[in-house]
Amino acid sequence: MKTLGIIFGNIHDKDIAELTAVRSLASIPFGGRFRLIDFALSNMVNSGITKVGVITQTNYQSLMDHVSNGKHWDLSRKNGGLIMLPPYGNGDTKPIETGFDEIRSIRSFISHSDEEYVVMSDCDNVCNINLADVVQSHIDNHADITIVVRNKELTNNKPRTIIETDEHNRVVKVINTDKASGEKTVFANIIAMNRKFLLGLIDSAAENNYNSFKRDIFAKNTNKFRIFAYMQTGYFANVDSLSNYYKHSLELLNKDIRDELFYRDGANIYTKVRDSAPCKIASTAAVTNSLIADGCVIEGEVKNSILFRGVKVAKGAKITNSIIFQDTVIGENSTLNCVIADKLVNILDGRMLSGHETHPYYLAKNSII
Repeated sequence: MKTLGIIFGNIHDKDIAELTAVRSLASIPFGGRFRLIDFALSNMVNSGITKVGVITQTNYQSLMDHVSNGKHWDLSRKNGGLIMLPPYGNGDTKPIETGFDEIRSIRSFISHSDEEYVVMSDCDNVCNINLADVVQSHIDNHADITIVVRNKELTNNKPRTIIETDEHNRVVKVINTDKASGEKTVFANIIAMNRKFLLGLIDSAAENNYNSFKRDIFAKNTNKFRIFAYMQTGYFANVDSLSNYYKHSLELLNKDIRDELFYRDGANIYTKVRDSAPCKIASTAAVTNSLIADGCVIEGEVKNSILFRGVKVAKGAKITNSIIFQDTVIGENSTLNCVIADKLVNILDGRMLSGHETHPYYLAKNSII
């Protein structure tokens, strides 16, 4: 079953404006050496998808540098492989606001592909899922649309798409709301459908006033289309705010979560490989329950934290419950607690910075404190 993969690279940039000011959502660093797009890309490759289009809109230089020609995901190919899809590929300059708008903008790419099925995924889904099983479920159910869902405890006022199904997992009701609470079955922002069916939706968009998958196609057509749900039961994190980015990042300090996410049944998560020197931990250092990337030099204390490549922690410095991006320098005797420091931040000697686990303190790229 030949399947085309499509990843939305910028779709929720505004949700994490702090981290997307200088990069796309897809290229946000995660877990010490990965980017958010690595999870969607790896899921597709592990599921036998060898042609993947990445839709971009703005700030995609960092993303292009990271994915390059796709060789680190075995997507450097003469036929198919990794294709970057810049905005307004159809010559239309209408503002792009939803995932369906983005799909309409790449209609030519979809129509010139020959795969029978299409899997579409947001780039902020941190999970390890077998998409081949999703497509097979789609085939077995003779579905028009299959959507991946998960069970989630809703505790905030963020908009969610709640899915109700019958005993055969056919979707009978779709509710878009920010008022729900308690455990609900929610849309996980992964969709599978036949390529020709998707083209039909695009071509009839104006006639049927289709502007959004969730509001217009799912919610209004449960009786018209055969829409089925596929339940994702493994670890799943949706990075939709700075506090959630912080929370889900530090969840990786749990070995059981790391093993489930990165090594599920031999399906690894891949990223761009860099040849860096090993991490250096001095005799004055103390490192506890932390992820330390290669190229770091640690002379101080690091606890319950994640350090990306090339971070330098000077003697006497103390870092706790923090996330430090690439090439940031922490000066002597400085103290950081619940801090997210972006790339190339320089924290001078003797500084004391603290946020809270529900509201981490963020330092923008190239800041000097």
